[in-house]
Amino acid sequence: MPKIVVAGSLNMDLVALAPRIPGVGETLTGTGYFTNPGGKGANQAYAAAMLGGDVGMIGKIGADDFGASLSASLSDAGCDTTWVSSTDAHTGIAVITVSDAGKNSIVVVPGANGQFGVADIENADAALASAEILLLQLESPLATVQAAATRAKAHGALVILDPAPAPRTPLSADLLAQVDILTPNEVEAAQLSGRPSTALTEADAIAAARHLLTHVPHVILKLGERGCLLAGRDAETWIPAPLVRAVDSTAAGDCFNGALAVALAEGRDLVEACRFAVSAAALSVTRMGAQASMPSRAELADFLALDGLSPNATGGTVGGA
Repeated sequence: MPKIVVAGSLNMDLVALAPRIPGVGETLTGTGYFTNPGGKGANQAYAAAMLGGDVGMIGKIGADDFGASLSASLSDAGCDTTWVSSTDAHTGIAVITVSDAGKNSIVVVPGANGQFGVADIENADAALASAEILLLQLESPLATVQAAATRAKAHGALVILDPAPAPRTPLSADLLAQVDILTPNEVEAAQLSGRPSTALTEADAIAAARHLLTHVPHVILKLGERGCLLAGRDAETWIPAPLVRAVDSTAAGDCFNGALAVALAEGRDLVEACRFAVSAAALSVTRMGAQASMPSRAELADFLALDGLSPNATGGTVGGA
């Protein structure tokens, strides 16, 4: 049974490459197109499995070609898909535009993910009972996220919530009471803490983290090329990111969370786990796609050896959406 369990979404990403992200009402001519397995839940499971984690996925797909491809992608990475079930709804999709600068915009159509329910969590109780770590995101119905967090916590697991996509309404106190580590990016941290700007200064980031720490024991604020801020109720630690040449930041945050779970499952402390996760995310943005960009453990080891575990060694920019 898996030590790391991911409960969440599985989407097929439909990716268009363009010089820049189009404005409202604007049509651009793209430079390329491809499909790639994705979904925040599946991305995190795939990342963790590629990095050597003992991983199981709980989720929902359609009985269609996209669903079969998503399940096969996870299995090929070494993730247990026993608890991924199918439904008559179409498999979820994400329509993504990626600019030449590596930035992206994303529209998600949930499909089968919208039918991922509490019953699916109950049916996967054996996996949750074995889990040391549960990874959650917000591309699934909130009732399902709450049920997974509650059951995993009752079984003694560490619960990590990635509050993405940014919620339109405040997260419930009942859900946050089950969360051990909250991992927002700048947009999500600003929204959850009621801050007007999504481009957070160092002072803004600390203030946002401290606000969120009134609800959860630890916050890891993902700051893209600036790395991350690890905040507990008694201290903050800045973890810089290795600098790389960004090609596509899609799923960098998911790579971070998968890597974080692997490092924690291996017994690393939070600071070392964040360093491991920041490096994995940095490497992922040097490649196109979501799951296609996730590094293997050997690739990450080579990258860390090249970088000498030192930030600012390779030049360029890093994404961390």
